[in-house]
Amino acid sequence: MSPQVAESHGTITEAGTIVFERLLPGPIERVWEFLTDSEKRGLWLARGPIEPRIGGRVELSFRNAELSPVKAPPPKNYEDADCSSVTGKVTAWEKPHRLAYLWGDGGSEVTFELAPAGRQVRLTLTHRRLDNRPIMVSVAGGWHAHLGILADRLAGRAPQPFWPTHTALERDYDARIAG
Repeated sequence: MSPQVAESHGTITEAGTIVFERLLPGPIERVWEFLTDSEKRGLWLARGPIEPRIGGRVELSFRNAELSPVKAPPPKNYEDADCSSVTGKVTAWEKPHRLAYLWGDGGSEVTFELAPAGRQVRLTLTHRRLDNRPIMVSVAGGWHAHLGILADRLAGRAPQPFWPTHTALERDYDARIAG
């Protein structure tokens, strides 16, 4: 895996939109399972059902402090977020290439696109309609940390703890994202 792609920062492509790209160990069907299967998704992001159809319900239950064997508590400003839930609605379901859903009531949308890249899989994650800078900074740090955990899980490595990683990345994105 290319370290540059594996660790590259998200790119702001337009106001309120951030895009991440990663090369992950394949095959594509395996990566798709880590996006759609509750137990596998729970190893890197959040557990919960996704109804496999456009219009289907999405439920994500976050336990970020439990994503690594190294336990680290959330910072004070995220104590309530460590055990939180988000619901949404599936807007695209094209197995195994494209999944999109609305993220909660805020109207933002997350899209995962998968494409074969030799023995690897190119994941492009786009989060749209992030309505202000503080949300953009938090979301950027969160996705960057979660995608690192996904890459570790797919490669058979123990992931780093979420919260210290997120805190460092959030500071980094705060400096990168213009006011």
